[in-house]
Amino acid sequence: MNLGVGSIILIVFVALLIFGPKKLPELGKAAGNTLKEFKNATKGLADDDDDSKKREVK
Repeated sequence: MNLGVGSIILIVFVALLIFGPKKLPELGKAAGNTLKEFKNATKGLADDDDDSKKREVK
């Protein structure tokens, strides 16, 4: 999935048309928070797997 500069500009333009300039920053913030929570959750799962593997080795 290669997105060029033109594609990104088009996506931002369409998002501005659909949601408006006042709502767009709120949507970006919500998307960022969602990604941050997902990253933290997956990191926690990976850490749990690493801990269980270390216990098995010992």
